[in-house]
Amino acid sequence: MSEPARPRSMAVWALIGAAVMAAVDEIVFHQILGWHHFYDRSSGAVGLLSDGLLHTAELLALVAGLFLHADLRRRRALAPAHARAGFVLGLGAFQLFDGVVDHKLLRLHQIRYGVDVTPYDWAWNAAGVLLLLAGAALAVRAGRTTVPSAR
Repeated sequence: MSEPARPRSMAVWALIGAAVMAAVDEIVFHQILGWHHFYDRSSGAVGLLSDGLLHTAELLALVAGLFLHADLRRRRALAPAHARAGFVLGLGAFQLFDGVVDHKLLRLHQIRYGVDVTPYDWAWNAAGVLLLLAGAALAVRAGRTTVPSAR
């Protein structure tokens, strides 16, 4: 059996976590609720194209992450506790990046239009911070324990 690849397990699953959160954002807020597109500073057609590009990037990241996960499993080097921490860190990192960079700095889109966005921004970014804190706590806990290799 190989020694568990703790940092790599965390990084691979952070990539998967970010891809999953991008998918949740794209499916729920872009498609189901129709609150915004990834890029809302142009026509509806451009907004729809930007959603398709986001969806493409999210799927590519998810597939790449799953291939990297399969490689860790094949080498019996997956560190499950580190992978779980990475997944939650990836969820939070995407959420906070989207809320701060995409929404506020680049102003690609807002969460919602026609309403006071302040409570939405607070909830969006607070969710990202909470996920990052939970991921950090899991990472600390994973670092304190001996993790057996994946089966």
